This record gives sequence, C-alpha cells and structure tokens, in this order.
Amino acid sequence: MFRRYAWVLLILTSAGGARAEEAAIAASPVLEDRYPRAEIALPAAVVSYPDLVFSRPPGFRPLRLDLYKPKAEPGGAGYPLVIYIHGGGWQSGHTRHSGAFADWPRVLASIAAKGFVVASIEYRLSDEAPFPAAIQDVKSSIRWLRANAGQFGIDRTRAVVWGGSAGGQLAALAATTCGDARLQPTYAGADASLAKASDCVQGFVAWYGIFDFTALPEFSGVQGTPNVASAATKYLKCSGAECTERVSLASPIAHVGKSTPPALLIHGDKDAVVAVDQSRKFNAALKAQGIASELVVIQGVDHSFIGATPEATRKASLDALAKTVAFIDARIGGKRS
Repeated sequence: MFRRYAWVLLILTSAGGARAEEAAIAASPVLEDRYPRAEIALPAAVVSYPDLVFSRPPGFRPLRLDLYKPKAEPGGAGYPLVIYIHGGGWQSGHTRHSGAFADWPRVLASIAAKGFVVASIEYRLSDEAPFPAAIQDVKSSIRWLRANAGQFGIDRTRAVVWGGSAGGQLAALAATTCGDARLQPTYAGADASLAKASDCVQGFVAWYGIFDFTALPEFSGVQGTPNVASAATKYLKCSGAECTERVSLASPIAHVGKSTPPALLIHGDKDAVVAVDQSRKFNAALKAQGIASELVVIQGVDHSFIGATPEATRKASLDALAKTVAFIDARIGGKRS
C-alpha cells in the first residue's frame, strides 16, 4: 500500500561509480521545511515515503514520520534501522531540520544510500502534552517500524536511535529505558498488536543533549523558584514534590545500567544552551557501568554546532555527521543473510 506514494531519488554517478556528496551547511540553524515536493536528484537510488502515520494518540493529531530506504531490495534479514529525533526544546521543530544543515532530507537520504532504512519522526510537543508523551511517541515509532518491517525491508534486530538537543535527550532516554513499564505507550483497537513489538535499540547517538534534569537550575533548587518560561519546565510540567520523581524519570542518566547499548555523544565546548558537562557526566556514568561510550567535544562551537564563522560551523557539523555515520555503520551496518 505504501509503494503507491513512493518518490524515487535518482543516483548521481561518476566514472568510479557512486559519488559521495558533502552535506551543505548554512551559517545558522535552518528551520524551514526543505523536503522535496517533486522527484529530485539525490546522492543515490533511494525511495522516500513522506508523512507516514505511525501513531494516533487518542485526542491528539496523528503522528508522522518520513522514511528513506535504498531502492534495491535488501535481501536476507533486511536493512538496519536508524531513527532520527528532531530537537527544538520539546516545543518546536520538525522531521526535516537539524542544526545548520541546509537540506536535512538530503542528508538522511545519503545515509539511507549506505544501506540503511532511515526514519525521521514526529512526537507530541510540550504545548500538546507534557512528559512522558514525547518518549512514549518515540517508543511507538520504534515499535511501528518493527511491526511494519516487511513493508520496508527492515531488519528488526538492528536499530540505532539518534537525536539532537531535545531529540538527544529522547534518544538517550529511549535507549536507556528499554521495556520500562512507566514509559510505555498504551494501545487500543487496531494498534493493540504494537504492544508486542520491542522498543529496544542496539545503540544511540546524542548531539548536545540533556541527560540529567537535576543539574538544571529549574529543578536543582539552586535558584529557588523554577523558571516557568523555560523549555524544560514546560516539558516536565511539574511543581514541588511532584517534580522529584518526574525529573528523575526523564533523566537518561538515572536509567543507565548493564543492558544500556553503546553510545556516541557529541557536544560543543562553547554550548550556551546545554552545558557540555551534561555530556561529560553522562559519558562518565555510562563508562562506570562498563558501557562502550565515546564522547566527542568539538572545540569552539555553540549549540547546534554553530561556530564563530560559517566555515567553523560547516566543519563542526560535517565532523559530527561523519563520526555519527561511522558509529552507526560500526554498530549495525553490514549485510546479514
């Protein structure tokens, strides 16, 4: 049923075969929707399915994802799965932007061309529903993709979740709370079968994420009354004693254990939005449990890898992307029969 809406993304070749295309980088965060509205030449033979509905939470809008996959049939067990979660302070953002990348759909398509199914997902924003709605939606997307693996040629056994900023927090929380009943979505009717699917992943990547809400002034008690205008306060929507449990439940660092999958954390050392110590402390907590975790601190860049010059932004963004793709390939890449 989905193939009727497929868009085929053309392959660009040179004498030596497929030509890698470097991602375009803008000088500041790109928030416009850059998803192509017609067939367009992209780095490889990729099929894209935009706006697939993966969840219909009662009383809320349908939630959608964009899916990118190689045009060729995968054979064997299928293509490994990459789930991308956008940022935006849990209160804005969409599936087709990330930091200063000028054309995020093209970036995701280029990753799919390497032999992955890539899904960029929506979730309920904090003005729609506070925590734990967003993480429940992330888990729903993972389950829906696994339940529909046959439609899209997905290998159910290989998945990495990845996000930036608020999406980094959600990616880390999804990875550290596999099977946690307190954060599981509820299903009814036609979606009831999704309750049997797994939301576990085999690795995760977090760009400049929040991993410990207790370290934020809003919830640490250091500055007294919480700042009700802050994104984190709107996301958690709690006050007084109620916050103690919710802040802990939302903090990936509180869930790290022996079963946590390997991680890649990337952060700018000049980040004025989310302190780099969030990634440093989370990396230490992962390593203390014996989890394979790599922390990459990029010098001289702020949130979204924005540097002092357009060239610094470009270099930091491309370096982060290259390290991320290498991690994904190392964790779940390669063919399986």
